Amino acid sequence: MNEDYTDFIETSGLLEYDPNTISKIYQKNPKRLFRRLWETLIPIFAYIFSIGWDKLTGRLKIQSRARLRAKELTNLLVELGPAFVKAGQALSTRPDIIPAVLLEELSQLQDQLPGFDGDKAMELIEEDLNKTIDEIFLSIDKEPISAASLGQVHKAVLKSKEVVAVKVQRPGLREQITLDLYIVRNIAYWLKNNIGLIRSDLVALIDELGKRVFEEMDYLNEAKNAEKFRKLHLHNSKIAVPKIYKETTSRRVLTMEWIDGTKLTNLEEVRKLGIDPDEMIEIGVQCSLEQLLEHGFFHADPHPGNLLALEDGRLCYLDFGMMSEVTKSSRSGLIQAVVHLVNKNFDKLSQDFVKLGFLSEEVNLQPIVPAFQDVFINAVELGVSKMDFKSVTDDMSGVMYKFPFKLPPYYALIIRSLLTLEGIALSVDPNFKILGAAYPYFARRLMEDPDPQLRESLKEMLFDDKKFKWDRLEDLLSNAAKQTNLDLEKLLDEVINLLFSSNGGFLRNEIIESITNQIDNISFKFLKSINNYLPKPIQLNIAKENNNLQDLILYIEPFKNFLEIIQKVPGYSIDIFLKRVPRLLSEPYTKEMSFQIAKNLTEKGVVRLVKIAAGANI
Repeated sequence: MNEDYTDFIETSGLLEYDPNTISKIYQKNPKRLFRRLWETLIPIFAYIFSIGWDKLTGRLKIQSRARLRAKELTNLLVELGPAFVKAGQALSTRPDIIPAVLLEELSQLQDQLPGFDGDKAMELIEEDLNKTIDEIFLSIDKEPISAASLGQVHKAVLKSKEVVAVKVQRPGLREQITLDLYIVRNIAYWLKNNIGLIRSDLVALIDELGKRVFEEMDYLNEAKNAEKFRKLHLHNSKIAVPKIYKETTSRRVLTMEWIDGTKLTNLEEVRKLGIDPDEMIEIGVQCSLEQLLEHGFFHADPHPGNLLALEDGRLCYLDFGMMSEVTKSSRSGLIQAVVHLVNKNFDKLSQDFVKLGFLSEEVNLQPIVPAFQDVFINAVELGVSKMDFKSVTDDMSGVMYKFPFKLPPYYALIIRSLLTLEGIALSVDPNFKILGAAYPYFARRLMEDPDPQLRESLKEMLFDDKKFKWDRLEDLLSNAAKQTNLDLEKLLDEVINLLFSSNGGFLRNEIIESITNQIDNISFKFLKSINNYLPKPIQLNIAKENNNLQDLILYIEPFKNFLEIIQKVPGYSIDIFLKRVPRLLSEPYTKEMSFQIAKNLTEKGVVRLVKIAAGANI
């Protein structure tokens, strides 16, 4: 049997990425490997030689020269094929591995390649679905409407007369990808041990890439991702996901609902639909944050071609081949990191990076803390709403390259996703700041979410040096109020939870002191009113006091501060506050506070009686 054909059979049966199995296949049958090595290694080593020469002569230190070499590498990866393009895209999200100039050029790598022959696409459809084209479709366009590194899309009409998009994988793709990943992995191993320009564990990066590319090549997996994404966002009337036709979907053929939409970056066409592009961006930002921080299942490739504005005002997501997941603890950890960033607590921020897996526990954080301060302090001073995400991530890239950071795969995809989204938004609004747009969502989550980690983060945000920071509460509430789905009653309950938490002691002491003074003041004025029974010449002129519950609350300083803040939130009414009074009275700490108030009042009363007995003015 032909060796090439043997490789083809063995690799086409690989449904999951396994570097050991792949190594055995090509070590056993090296003929095709040597041919591909000849095609790839000559241009690769020619490029490495040019880099080495520039480094030896010192020319690589010249910024323009370094950028030229970075552009040459980007073009070379496109020429070498899909696996190399994917490897370059993976590297473009890894500031811990490669220097900034190369990072910038690789981030521009486009996943676009010429389409393949339409007749071959039809053959593959028939082979995978085990039916003739005429049995499946009323009609299908043989010319693809778009093509990428893994496949191309054809427009078709099913027998049910439903218009669909049919994604067809490139013939022999799994075999080509498998062989190229084997070559790239061995190149990575060599680079890791011999070249100083690119460092860190490149082999692990390629293995992660291999796993993701194999998942992306399995269209059944993409179909499952699309269905999961649709279910998670059913509650959101502003989000659309194309329907998947499972009966005409296989590992290499994906049939989905045809979507007529307009790319968000095509502003003129979006406006012609009667849609405000800014509103579309807002929907996209909020949906991305929900994916990332609530569901932990997010679209990792939201480029302009995958986000369409629909006539009915919905935002449609396409292409679910590249998805990623974030654990609940990591989601909470990311919000905690934002809190420490806003609070300028760079020491705790560095510890957050350890908890999130960016740094090992053995790493000395002492030199990293001032590096964080240098990166973030100016941006934080400007305020979150004015923070330039691209600039901050670029600066952060330098820190990650300098220190022993190791980015978790999900983080690299989050950065790629947010930077891509910000790039789309900037085409609509040049002044757009994604962190400013995201902060109201963070604020709402921080105020509403009962997660214990986030409760601790809220306490950290609101208490500083044993003092309650009313300005921070006001800032959080004003930002949370920008969210249309803010639950004011739930938010108020969380503030009450904070009050009666172990950390709320300082706030409770403020309330005890204020209530004591208020009751003492009212009681003293009541005692003075007894002078009404005295002869008029010696009566005091004291106005009658209005001592109802609402007025009592309004004169207690912490409640007064809180009411002044919460009154600015849409949907506020005093009834929302007053109907929680029974709960306040039933809390365990309320009894303790009552005893303390009684004790304080008794002490004040005794002092006053002593002064009266001594004839002192009071």
